[in-house]
Amino acid sequence: MGVDLGDVPKKTSAIPDLAGKKFAVDAYNTIYQFLSSIRGQDGTPLQDFKGNVTGHLTGLFYRNCRLLENGIKPIYVFDGKPPEFKSDVLGERKARKTDAEARWAAALEKGNMAEARTAAQQTSRLTQKMVGEAKELLGYMGIPVVESPSEGEAQASQMVIEGTADAVASQDMDCLLFGAPLLLRNLSVGGRRKLPGKQEWVIVEPEFMALEDVLSTLGVSREQLIWMGILVGTDFDEGVKGVGPKKALKIVKESKSLKDAAEKSNALSELPLFESVERFFLNPPVEKGVKVKFGKLDPERVAKFLCGEHDFSEERVMRTCESTTKKLEEVGAQTKLSSW
Repeated sequence: MGVDLGDVPKKTSAIPDLAGKKFAVDAYNTIYQFLSSIRGQDGTPLQDFKGNVTGHLTGLFYRNCRLLENGIKPIYVFDGKPPEFKSDVLGERKARKTDAEARWAAALEKGNMAEARTAAQQTSRLTQKMVGEAKELLGYMGIPVVESPSEGEAQASQMVIEGTADAVASQDMDCLLFGAPLLLRNLSVGGRRKLPGKQEWVIVEPEFMALEDVLSTLGVSREQLIWMGILVGTDFDEGVKGVGPKKALKIVKESKSLKDAAEKSNALSELPLFESVERFFLNPPVEKGVKVKFGKLDPERVAKFLCGEHDFSEERVMRTCESTTKKLEEVGAQTKLSSW
């Protein structure tokens, strides 16, 4: 999901320019992308011979191998316990997925594969078993995993604030509301992304959004940016019907408090929820001073896990591991030579 802040300043970057940088990756956000996109033509998710969904493992393995080959250092940050006031939003999402499942079945019955795949992409569910598998695979790849007390985006933002990571890597702009100084979107080597709900692909490049630039361009404080997000809708509230980014910006600029903004948008009845969301963005549960340690890619353990347990092609997995290991060694040798 994520908040829509409208047209905000962005700076594109090339993958080679990201070498040596550490990115706190919003794990759930990234894994849901894989679960949504890695499917068959009729929308069926990728599975092993036992019927276990494996799209999340496919995406994590091949994408991270490419990132590592390019000298990029990902740190995956996983969600903990969601705030209580998020329950309504989670309930509505569950209802939308149930509706999407019905539309998927209807499209399959009509033989409309394009419509079926579009509906199927909205049914993705991330189970605790899948989360455990993701963490296990990342461990075998030498990629650090951080457990957030609550929202992963909040923890990732705190890590950037403290300098543990250079930017938060996520598609969602909620990180800016959590105070992340720098957000990186489109952290993918492929350069293509599917448009939501459509069988269309567009060329994308990594792009940075700096909180300072966003606040300066919009002419608001961070608190006002949070109000704006709340009115439009965040991961914790549905927003106000009929209020988009432009209208929300106009309202918050004319408001001295969140209560003023709620009143001007005819949503005063939602003020208690809005205030809870504001407090959460300003002071989320996070662990401070997190230490991360990067390990080494272990081809044998990766192959045993992916091929032995989930029926991946051993030849392809080992070939990918060998390529990644070789390029990591080349990067290390170049760094040592440069230092000498």
